[in-house]
Amino acid sequence: MSEESYPKPNYYNADHGLRKMSTKAFEIENESFAIIDSEVGVHTYDELEWAIVRRVIHATADFDFAGKEKITFHGDVFASAFKAIEDECHILSDVEMVLSGINKQLTKELNLKTLCRISDISVIKYSRDNNLTRSQVAMDFSAAQIQNGIVVIGNAPTALFQLISMIRENRVKPALVIGIPVGFISALESKRELLRTPIPSITNIGRKGGSAAASSIINALMLIHKSRVR
Repeated sequence: MSEESYPKPNYYNADHGLRKMSTKAFEIENESFAIIDSEVGVHTYDELEWAIVRRVIHATADFDFAGKEKITFHGDVFASAFKAIEDECHILSDVEMVLSGINKQLTKELNLKTLCRISDISVIKYSRDNNLTRSQVAMDFSAAQIQNGIVVIGNAPTALFQLISMIRENRVKPALVIGIPVGFISALESKRELLRTPIPSITNIGRKGGSAAASSIINALMLIHKSRVR
């Protein structure tokens, strides 16, 4: 059989056997994806990018992520993310809500390590003593795990600004930054600064973001990787 004859991996939605989900759940998810495709219509994303964006819309029911606050891809996002996953990297999150949304089955199967230090006693004490946010301090205290890892920020612009500072100071070089903090204070500005770094990143235009959006992106990346290598 020629290489061209092999079926292409389904980046949109790997089969339910691969994902250990029921046929019913799989059918519901596919129906939801069909609705998203229909309502979005023509778009400029390639196949892999759309696999990410569609899952964010599925997780949030917010079509702005493909519209006025669209998700953007900066640098060689997929090659960098897949290499980090193959190397069994750390996945760092800014808050526990993002961490809780990361698929535990996938991280276990891919032998990835997850970390969020926002509730560490040392982080809490240092943030109070120095009038800093806990998410900012947690990012600073996680430098060793950030190196060559994937950072997922869905809530705290201060965490993203701290990470950007660490990158510019050559303290860390993550493989990928998923920077999609939500909010009215500094969320948009932190995303703009992220795009000025040389690090591959996934972010969006505007104030929207959040835990569900951030965790859906890393979950989609893990699922796509698993679909590619099976």
